[in-house]
Amino acid sequence: MSKLPSLRSHEVLTILFAHGFEKIRTSGSHIRLRKGTRYVTVPYHAGKTITRGTLRSIIKQSALTPKSFLSKR
Repeated sequence: MSKLPSLRSHEVLTILFAHGFEKIRTSGSHIRLRKGTRYVTVPYHAGKTITRGTLRSIIKQSALTPKSFLSKR
C-alpha cells in the first residue's frame, strides 16, 4: 500500500459523507458517523491534520479500501 496523504478532518468527513455515512452525534472534539451497522469516529480539531495512523484506523472502521476511500477525494 502506498503512503496515505495528510488530510484535515473536514476532508475526511467530506469523503465519508460521499460514501453514505451520516453524522449521529458529536462528543467533545469527536464526530461519530454511521452507515448501516458500521460506526466511525473522526477526531475534529480545526486546522490540524489527521495523522496517517489515525487515518488508517478510520479507513479500517469504515470497511473501505484506501483506494476507494481516496477515490471520492
